[in-house]
Amino acid sequence: MVLYNVYCDESCHLENDGINVMVLGAIWCPQAKVKGINEKIKQIKLCNNVHPNSEIKWTKVGPSKVKLYENIIDYFFDEDDLHFRCLIVPDKSILDHKKFNQTHDDWYYKMYFTMLKAIFNPIDEYEVYIDIKDTNSAIKTRKLHEVCCNDMYDFSKNIIRKIQPIRSNEVQIMQVVDILIGAVGYVNRKFPDNFKKSKTKQLLIDKIKLRSGYKLTKTTLYRENKFNIFVWNTEY
Repeated sequence: MVLYNVYCDESCHLENDGINVMVLGAIWCPQAKVKGINEKIKQIKLCNNVHPNSEIKWTKVGPSKVKLYENIIDYFFDEDDLHFRCLIVPDKSILDHKKFNQTHDDWYYKMYFTMLKAIFNPIDEYEVYIDIKDTNSAIKTRKLHEVCCNDMYDFSKNIIRKIQPIRSNEVQIMQVVDILIGAVGYVNRKFPDNFKKSKTKQLLIDKIKLRSGYKLTKTTLYRENKFNIFVWNTEY
């Protein structure tokens, strides 16, 4: 039995933000390795003349720090204890929440459950940390915890020990989640014809494609353990 920490983040989750795609993602690793992994990420920042407590994220990607982000991506793929899964919603505009008697927020947490459930293994234990979305995050994550546990018949919460909201900028591993889901979202996003894409971001995307062996637009095998992708659609 291994106790894992699972760090989760989202990209473009707002209902009317004008962006077609939404991505939910998580990185998980043994809890015993968390401290060492966080320290390694800090070292990578220092080697690239970035303060270890400075936040790195997809929206900050630019030519001046491309080597830093390349190093972070390589570290993720080289570190056997790090695993990634994401759920892609290709087009939020076709959602019909009234048909299913739900709000966008209700649906959002249903997608979180769908993303997380493939990570859990009943022979192990998990503590899940989700980026704080709004003032209702604590209430919603308690419900998500209940649903995840019920799905696994884990009524005593011995497998999924907790699901807790935290601030993503305070945890190094969460920043890596942001970079990976940012890249996946960028690949799957529909841009206006006059939009000038970032060459730096495309370079990082090409590196992720090469290291993962995936195009980042299609579902991988369910038990893919390093870079797992699930493309959700309204038929599910």
